[in-house]
Amino acid sequence: MGGYVNVEWRASLGLIGTVMLYVSIPLTFPLLVAIYFGESVVPFVVTIVVTLGVGGGLRFVADVRDDMGPREAFLAVSIVWFLVAGIGAIPFLVGGQGTLAHPVNALFESMSGLTTTGATVLDDFSIDRSIMMWRQMLQWLGGLGILILVTAILSDLGVGGAQLMETETQTEDVNRLTPRISATARLILGLYLGLTLAVIGVLYGLHLIGLAPNMTLYNAIAHAFTSISTAGFSPEPESIAAFTPIVQWVLIPVMLVGSTSFVLIYYTIHGDPMRLLTNDEFHFYLGVFASFSAAAAILIYVFPELTLSQSATVRHAMFNVASILTTTGYASMDFTDWPHAAQNILFLAMFIGGMVGSTTCSIKSLRWLVVLKAFKRNLFTAIHPDAIRPIRVSGRPVDEETVRDIYAYVLLSIVIFFALTMFIVIDGARAGIHPSEFESMGAAASTFLNIGPAFGMAGPMDNYLGFPASTRIVMIVLMWLGRIEIIPVLVLFTYAFWRS
Repeated sequence: MGGYVNVEWRASLGLIGTVMLYVSIPLTFPLLVAIYFGESVVPFVVTIVVTLGVGGGLRFVADVRDDMGPREAFLAVSIVWFLVAGIGAIPFLVGGQGTLAHPVNALFESMSGLTTTGATVLDDFSIDRSIMMWRQMLQWLGGLGILILVTAILSDLGVGGAQLMETETQTEDVNRLTPRISATARLILGLYLGLTLAVIGVLYGLHLIGLAPNMTLYNAIAHAFTSISTAGFSPEPESIAAFTPIVQWVLIPVMLVGSTSFVLIYYTIHGDPMRLLTNDEFHFYLGVFASFSAAAAILIYVFPELTLSQSATVRHAMFNVASILTTTGYASMDFTDWPHAAQNILFLAMFIGGMVGSTTCSIKSLRWLVVLKAFKRNLFTAIHPDAIRPIRVSGRPVDEETVRDIYAYVLLSIVIFFALTMFIVIDGARAGIHPSEFESMGAAASTFLNIGPAFGMAGPMDNYLGFPASTRIVMIVLMWLGRIEIIPVLVLFTYAFWRS
């Protein structure tokens, strides 16, 4: 089709148009919030009209006779994520409030929300509650979207960690939890929605019994949206530090659940918990959380400039390690006040992430587990060169092609991280901002790996507005690239994708 072009792009447009039409549905929730609080409904009415127009137009030009193959899926996945972020920015622009009225800032906030990054450019949180709820809902939609994307689409393409997900969940075909992709999507939606409602109930219940005075129903919904999606936006400028300690304790397991494989959660709920309890990645992930939390707690406790009680030290260490490790991005205190060694623990946690098949971002625990197992095997074969020793995860062998893919993915992630760090330093110096090297590394890791808060000028009680507009534009692209795990975007820039 199209001369030498071998991509049936009209099939991609059909899928993109369908997604756009579905996006109009969740827009009705902040519309209802606006009506309830007596705020302007114009931002959401305009966005719904634009969404229906774009979706309907793309469906009109699409050719239903074209098949959706791997190339078309790659194209659709990449475009959908960016296009939905653009749609998500419209309420911010039409609302015209604060820093979000600027096009770059609106797209930055929307992309950060949809990619569940949690990096913000808000410097004034006194905007309409309906606009703020849309900001929260973008993250909930992003968490749902990545679950459906990984289990129902990328698994067919062999990317997004799908090869490993079949091994670590002991499932032969992860996108066949049900016979059809549409049924799989509904199953995931039901599980995701059920967990969200449970979190709303717990958080609002704390308010009703007097343990969380400012955890109103609005706040309960807002934080349920961004905790189960491991996303991190909060309508409170102080994030979770604005709430009582019991709220922080409750959100720790919520973040951990959100970063656990939803395939394994599905089997656990349906009477097969041993898949989770015997899972190597789950053990590794919890082990990293426990060891990092213990190390951070010790470093904070012995730091003379912080005078926290023992219980507060443990709570803040566990909460903020869980937040960064799960790529949620909440904060129970300003961890830029921690000793440098404890901040470095959080920086290291940025690169690990939760489990494959969860709402979390970053490189993922399973990839690091395979890298460590492969390194251990290399040490063994250096002594026993004739030995044949396959890498096993949860008792199942990992094929060598998958191991090579993981090495390539980890290396590519690190290269992109360093390239973004260099750009932040150089562009900052050009604009006369001069962020420190650690600030630049933190901001690069936080945006590309979709963490949210970083250190210094991008700390948890600050925002990304201090970076030049050109830096924020590059961060927008890198958030997009990191969220859909690099390959679906980079493959579009190869000659072979379009011509061979």
